Amino acid sequence: MGAMTNLTGLDDSQQAAFAWSRFRRILAAMAVGSLAIAFGVVAILWALSGPLPWLFIGMVVGGVWATLMMAALLMGLMFLSSGTGHDHQIDDRVSKEVLGEDD
Repeated sequence: MGAMTNLTGLDDSQQAAFAWSRFRRILAAMAVGSLAIAFGVVAILWALSGPLPWLFIGMVVGGVWATLMMAALLMGLMFLSSGTGHDHQIDDRVSKEVLGEDD
């Protein structure tokens, strides 16, 4: 078998490096934004209820930040996979055999 010369998507090292660096930049921006939102939630809670215990503040910030980061991570991976053409490289036998769809 010969070597593959027509690499696409994440198989192409230059395209993969670009896609992963863009993914990391977006995730870093989401980390900063999520932290700002988490502190905003704490500020609203503080304004509504008065001073809060430090442990409560830490748990709220951690919970809000972790929830938003999980959503950002999963959405980012979905767009990474779709945007690089990686999703189109699979052989989707389910759609062909079960659903009767053509390409």
